[in-house]
Amino acid sequence: QRRLRRSSQASRQAAGIPGVPPTEEKDGNLPDIVNSGSLHEFLVHLHERYGPVVSFWFGRRLVVSLGTVDVLKQHINPNKTSDPFETMLKSLLRYQSTGGNVSENHMRKKLYENGVTASLQSNFALLLKLSEELLDKWLSYPESQHVPLSQHMLGFAVKSVTQMVMGSTFEDGQEVVRFQKNHGTVWAEIGKGFLDGSLDKSANRKKQYEDALMQLESILKKIIKERRGMNFNQHIFIDSLVQGNLNDQQILEDSMIFSLASCIITAKLCTWAVCFLTTSEEVQKKLYEEIDQVFGKGPITPEKIEQLRYCRQVLCETVRAAKLTPVSARLQDVEGKVDKFIIPRETLVLYALGVVLQDPRTWPSPHKFDPERFDDESVMKTFSLLGFSGTQECPELRCAYMVTTVLLSVLVRRLHLLSVEGQVIETKYELVTSSKEEAWITVSKRC
Repeated sequence: QRRLRRSSQASRQAAGIPGVPPTEEKDGNLPDIVNSGSLHEFLVHLHERYGPVVSFWFGRRLVVSLGTVDVLKQHINPNKTSDPFETMLKSLLRYQSTGGNVSENHMRKKLYENGVTASLQSNFALLLKLSEELLDKWLSYPESQHVPLSQHMLGFAVKSVTQMVMGSTFEDGQEVVRFQKNHGTVWAEIGKGFLDGSLDKSANRKKQYEDALMQLESILKKIIKERRGMNFNQHIFIDSLVQGNLNDQQILEDSMIFSLASCIITAKLCTWAVCFLTTSEEVQKKLYEEIDQVFGKGPITPEKIEQLRYCRQVLCETVRAAKLTPVSARLQDVEGKVDKFIIPRETLVLYALGVVLQDPRTWPSPHKFDPERFDDESVMKTFSLLGFSGTQECPELRCAYMVTTVLLSVLVRRLHLLSVEGQVIETKYELVTSSKEEAWITVSKRC
């Protein structure tokens, strides 16, 4: 009887916000999420059924999900210092140190953003070099050869990001391979294991996850120690944090979040961008013409990269069409109101970005890959409100945009990117969206 009472109490607390009651006392709606295939797919059904503001249960915790631009506008606070995607990662990694005061958090956010800007500027030549190495590899293949795109893009992203964040230690291939393995273990659990509750149920997986996280942390600690009080000619992300007034734990957490998220977001943005270009000949042609017009026969430079307006539209549309990060989250600090609903303090509020990015009222023909929709100022405005561009842009995505732009400039200038006939790419929705199986492409040299 007590269990029944507690369960009905739980449904009562969500009263007023439409949604589903917990199916299990301890796990809430976790079984439903698992049955849907992913949190994103669960939210798609929930919003279709109950409207733009819905509720469900993560364990014993009430969660509210927002699924249209209009309700997100009411909730997003532009003065917030924390990025919703990073907030979610921090809580999944069980990092605690966000509880500073507002000005401290603001300073930390500035440092983080400046770190991204400085490391991108300082490592531009490196990005170019790594892109050209990949180009040479692809040029050496016979034209009919199938290229394992996801695998190559992950390798490229990990090499780029680790050197930008942690410096020359990662010029060593062995270090990169070790990092990629640990990164894969940690990310697999962040992407899925926490969300379906399966990690806590498997002692073996939990140990592997904790070992991998510990190895990543020990590399970072070693590099933080090396960079303190030293001057290096190559500026890396960690340098910006070390020069700020942060303690070692904060530097560790921020550089861990940045390297984990940037590697995966960059890898998947590169993969999806190339995938969409292979299936959209017209877009690829237009992108090639812009690259040719901006660079001609000359070198690729940071100043000229800024002029690639259509390329930026291609990447924005890639983020939208792939639903690159389908979910982010905020904790409700004080009681709030969205539409006619009161959201209690301490509620976890999800931004169902994957649902919003496919809403036909905001994006006409949402399933069509159409970079030209971003010609429209108001569309860009909506996109930046969601954290995908402009001042609200997530720093990891800003890094991914730059790395992918350099890579596409190098590849599209010299190669036609082609799809493999008959291949159907199925999507796997976790914290960052990927393809279920390897995505294969072929390439041919431009005349």
